[in-house]
Amino acid sequence: MLEENTLNVLIESREDQGNGVAVLRIVSRDGSGLPGFDAGAHIDVRINQDLVRQYSLSNAPSGSAAADHYRIGVLNDPQSRGGSAALFADFHQGKEIQISAPRNHFEVASGTGTAILVAGGIGVTPIISMAHELENTGCDFEIHYCLNALNTGAFVEELKADFASQLKIHCSVDKKFDPSEAFSNRNEHAHVYVCGPSGFMDWVIEAAKERGISDQRIHFEYFNAEVDLAGDSIEVYCSDSDKTVMVGADESIANALSNAGIRVDVSCEQGVCGTCITDVLEGIPDHRDQFLTDEEKDDNDQMALCCSRAKSPKLVIEI
Repeated sequence: MLEENTLNVLIESREDQGNGVAVLRIVSRDGSGLPGFDAGAHIDVRINQDLVRQYSLSNAPSGSAAADHYRIGVLNDPQSRGGSAALFADFHQGKEIQISAPRNHFEVASGTGTAILVAGGIGVTPIISMAHELENTGCDFEIHYCLNALNTGAFVEELKADFASQLKIHCSVDKKFDPSEAFSNRNEHAHVYVCGPSGFMDWVIEAAKERGISDQRIHFEYFNAEVDLAGDSIEVYCSDSDKTVMVGADESIANALSNAGIRVDVSCEQGVCGTCITDVLEGIPDHRDQFLTDEEKDDNDQMALCCSRAKSPKLVIEI
């Protein structure tokens, strides 16, 4: 759901690349600058009245300075729940759309040490922005771009031109990504950044851990995830609304609260964007999101209402 900081903008251009990727250049309608952003940021895009989806910004970051444009890449995903397919079909040059100001949950860590950027398919979009930031700050980095085949990828020629010495492209039909080569014998200051399909990310993250990269130096952002709502009924008391809601078996808390007239801001509905994170006052959540860190989950004082459930029979949440 877009908040009060909604921006009315214009699609200045669209270019279709690779195997079904729409690359959109977005500008303000009046020619003024857009809010600045750092590498790893994303924007919410209103697809239609009922759908809002998140897309990473792939152009060079502007920092605190105003940005003259935003660029996103959107895959026409056959497994789409409606968002990317609708955007791919309907968003063309000249269309006016609504977006949010940039938000960032995938920042480049401060400090020294090699940055290992690993992208799977369309997960390359935030990685491009990170590469620009790292280059501008003089940091050592390398890019591993993993594709099924070279002709399926977007931004390939751009990456070759801008980061020729740092780029390694791995194709399933040619040379697959080898974690042993990428992660072994790294010093204690190296950082790993990974974005792509959830299964690919899980594999890369686990491989990095197995080769001695600590959790604190592995950074990631999921853009989709499988949602498991299985479980018994839950009693949820909403302190601000002073309402008790019974959440049915295999039902999301967000959906049950919405049906009871309690507004819950949701967007991805897969536990990856953080829009529905809510404070927990009592009870033990059963965390099933990909947004909160392990440390935040251990605290049990907040949860994602779109996908998480409860280990206790009752939860008290601040909504």
